[in-house]
Amino acid sequence: MSASEEHPGERITDAEYAVMEVLWDRPRQTAAEVCEDVCASRDWSLATVKTLLSRLVQKGALLAEPDGRRFLYSPLIAREDYVGGESRRLVDRLFGGSAASLVAHLAETEALTADDLAEIEALLKELRA
Repeated sequence: MSASEEHPGERITDAEYAVMEVLWDRPRQTAAEVCEDVCASRDWSLATVKTLLSRLVQKGALLAEPDGRRFLYSPLIAREDYVGGESRRLVDRLFGGSAASLVAHLAETEALTADDLAEIEALLKELRA
């Protein structure tokens, strides 16, 4: 199993996910660089970002490479793998493993726009081809 196929042993929190998003977009960043992207919008301090980075390293989601007196952080899991795993867990937990039940629920609660429906139809046509 490659590092990008592994999943962290513990679930990633919403705050940790925000940090992962930054590093998925641009790997090999310092804590200060990550903070530049997320601290202002979330009202976080550099200490908060360092705590989140440390937790993600402990969970096996990030690699911390020494670079002088600082560390460069990079994801050990691919965004697609993580999102795929979380999507599957959501469908399993809330919809008994049926993706069709999820789509039906979204349609019944009017959570799908006409654009969403068009995208789903296009995707289904692609999958059938």
